Amino acid sequence: MSDPIVLVPARLGSTRLPGKPLADIHGEPMIVHVWRRACEAGVGPVLVAADAPEIVAAIRAVGGHAVLTRADHESGSDRIFEALEAFDPEGRHDVVINVQGDLPTIESYAIQASLLPLADPAVDIATLAVEITREDERTDPNVVKIVASPISAGRFRALYFSRATVPHGEGPHYHHIGLYAYRRKALERFVRLSPSPLERREKLEQLRALEAGMRIDVSLVDAVPLGVDTPHDLERARALLARTKP
Repeated sequence: MSDPIVLVPARLGSTRLPGKPLADIHGEPMIVHVWRRACEAGVGPVLVAADAPEIVAAIRAVGGHAVLTRADHESGSDRIFEALEAFDPEGRHDVVINVQGDLPTIESYAIQASLLPLADPAVDIATLAVEITREDERTDPNVVKIVASPISAGRFRALYFSRATVPHGEGPHYHHIGLYAYRRKALERFVRLSPSPLERREKLEQLRALEAGMRIDVSLVDAVPLGVDTPHDLERARALLARTKP
């Protein structure tokens, strides 16, 4: 790891919350809050990969960097790879952290923690998890679970991701957080792969990497950041961020 970069994919179209990246939170668009959190992590430059000029303008208005990408990408991974190639064609940045554009409450330490597994050269992709403490989350198909093998304190090797309650039997379950740190070569390989059978079945993109033999390791963190998908989520984000305003 020599020169990480943070990429934030942002898509204007959203069926449940139209115009989501530009939704106002205390006088600023949500995407600006995410960009600021990513900057505060201090791991490298932050670049927003946007599908609309309005998002690019919002980031540039606060002094940030943004790239306008194609509007027809099927995933955030495809979007950030296009932006990365445009912003850094020389390949200077060898690690790419993908922070979703709808996580305005993401903590800086979580972004930093995503890098830790990449200290092992055998790891292709790193991600995050939180131990599940609420019983309803164990059976909720919207809560993605990780089947993982412990490596050391707070670190695991991912064996599978599922919407089901896995693994079976006594012991902890882990809630996956969809924030990834890729080696650049791993990201390039990943976006060139076709969707895999288990990915289609579970509707989980990260299974494509596992089915292709790529190694994903996991850092354990303390809390799940709020993902904003609905008007109710947006109100929760406003309330949470109001508590942290100076």
